[in-house]
Amino acid sequence: MMKYKILSIIIVVVYFFQTFFISYGGIGSDSLSYFGIAADLPNPQTDLFPLGYPILLKIIYTFSKDYFWASKILNLLFTAIILLFSYRKSFYFRETVLLFTGKTFYFVFFGAMSESPFIFFMYFLFYFLHEIFSEKKNLYLNALGGSLMILCMFACRYSGIYIYLSILLFSVLMFFKLKDKTYFKPLLLFLVVSGFGIGGYLLFNHMYFGSLTGENLRGKPVWVSYIYVVRDFLGLANAVDPFIGIKPASNSVGSIAFQFFVFIIDVFIFLYLIKYYKKAKETSLYYFHMLLWIMACVYGVAVLVSGYLQQIEEMGVRLMAASNFCLFFSFLILYFQNNSTDKLVWRISCFFFIFLVTYGMKDPGNYLKNKDKIQPQISKFKDKVYLYNDEKNNVTVTTYHFSIINKSFKYTHTNSQKGKLKESIAGTVNPKIKWVKYDTVRDRSKVLYTSQLKFD
Repeated sequence: MMKYKILSIIIVVVYFFQTFFISYGGIGSDSLSYFGIAADLPNPQTDLFPLGYPILLKIIYTFSKDYFWASKILNLLFTAIILLFSYRKSFYFRETVLLFTGKTFYFVFFGAMSESPFIFFMYFLFYFLHEIFSEKKNLYLNALGGSLMILCMFACRYSGIYIYLSILLFSVLMFFKLKDKTYFKPLLLFLVVSGFGIGGYLLFNHMYFGSLTGENLRGKPVWVSYIYVVRDFLGLANAVDPFIGIKPASNSVGSIAFQFFVFIIDVFIFLYLIKYYKKAKETSLYYFHMLLWIMACVYGVAVLVSGYLQQIEEMGVRLMAASNFCLFFSFLILYFQNNSTDKLVWRISCFFFIFLVTYGMKDPGNYLKNKDKIQPQISKFKDKVYLYNDEKNNVTVTTYHFSIINKSFKYTHTNSQKGKLKESIAGTVNPKIKWVKYDTVRDRSKVLYTSQLKFD
């Protein structure tokens, strides 16, 4: 157990400090949207994104006075609270530590994104559901606790409704097998209270913003190339992989070939996970594991479909985070229950944790130093309303050379381009300024162009 305690401390330290040594500091375009909504509170102007994460940012901002540090403190709290809770409650501590060595936890707690509180609340949802299915005391109290977690998840990401629908589907499909269980009525209470909570949030949106989830602000369905459909299905399949994530760089033959190679690996991983899932039938928590698998499937497919309807990003680690979490957690629980030694899973997890951290440093930089250069300049542009990156054509390509095979290849780091860096820093320092994707603002005097900011 000592090695897991040591690894948990290392995880907290690495998760907190790594983004300082990344040029963009874990701040992406969506981060700026969340910062902007937080800055508008208590008078939000849009429901394109839920208010949960911006509210949390705003609370921490009152002390830190900086949204970058607010996001860092939140991620620190999320990781530390999960690990401490797991240890103090003896709630699958080893399994929880190894979750942090995988791609999902590493990615969502790396930067400023709504997936971090979403996965945080999802972890505690699993705890309350686990307690319900374990038929322990306070079943109704656990049902109310789970309902609160579902509402918090939905308040952070609208996709939380897919988790609720998956639990509802599970309850309907297994009705005749569950109706005589002691936890059946608490499970019904959970569904009813959660449903009213989600419905109440949607009603608030409709009354305050005039829409349920900002559907009038989202992209419309359009025809997409077959290659993108293939890539999305490969991304969906990759949800079974605890460690290797697909991030398509292009539609080149080499890129697609690599994605299919990862898909083959994913097939074998899926068969391996199925092997352990079958062992769940021998345990008292069979229905708990079944629910996690149904969650993973429903969530993954629902996000895939909504991606086409709303023109959101491809099915990568971020969008498949919840599905991957469900499958990885179920597997880890069953693995430790069916094996007397943890050598294999420990070694593989440590290897990939080191790999993920190393890969995360593939484009090192000093975010705080970059921020110190841009921040003093922002005061000159207080009258600006919009922020636009007009340096997209000024592309910096990084060349990597592998001396062992004497080969080099070039890669463009999207978030590390100068214009993108300036955009993320400017939007963090002054979140009231709204970044725009396209240069369509007619009154250009209201736009802060990234070319007006200097790193020199």
